Amino acid sequence: MTTATLILGGGCFWCLDAVFRQVPGVIECQSGYAGGARPNPNYEQICTGATGHAEVVRLHYDPDIVSLQQLLDIFFVIHDPTTLNRQGHDVGTQYRSVIYCVDDPQRADVTAYVDALRASGRFTAPIVTEVAPAPVFWPAEDYHQDYFRKNPGQGYCMAVVAPKVRKVQDYLGQRG
Repeated sequence: MTTATLILGGGCFWCLDAVFRQVPGVIECQSGYAGGARPNPNYEQICTGATGHAEVVRLHYDPDIVSLQQLLDIFFVIHDPTTLNRQGHDVGTQYRSVIYCVDDPQRADVTAYVDALRASGRFTAPIVTEVAPAPVFWPAEDYHQDYFRKNPGQGYCMAVVAPKVRKVQDYLGQRG
């Protein structure tokens, strides 16, 4: 089996994690931090916005089952790429829209995808999603991993995460 890696940030990592765990072909989804200056940051430090890290998920996936384009399609369905450092009520640089690419060919593909999305007119406001080389990825604390499945009754999960999960289930044809 061939595997590929992609790192995405688009708001709270609980949302991204919950969504991408249900996508066929995603082998592993891990919440974490990337793009900042502080080594081995923790959640409390990230929440201040002072470290420069974004909340992200690192996906390991089988490109024979799910393509990079399909992952990007889902990513742009579940978050607003037109709001700088903000997703809904989550505000700060840690919630920025970013795609960290693991190599130059992936970066070229992602850049072409985002350029085509900009040209499509699908979004009325400018897309602010950053496309950059993958920095060091720091795994988030254990309690953040698979958070939605472990805490479905938590208020944020019910109000913010669950609708995104349903939206992607509809997109994937997984809900009846």
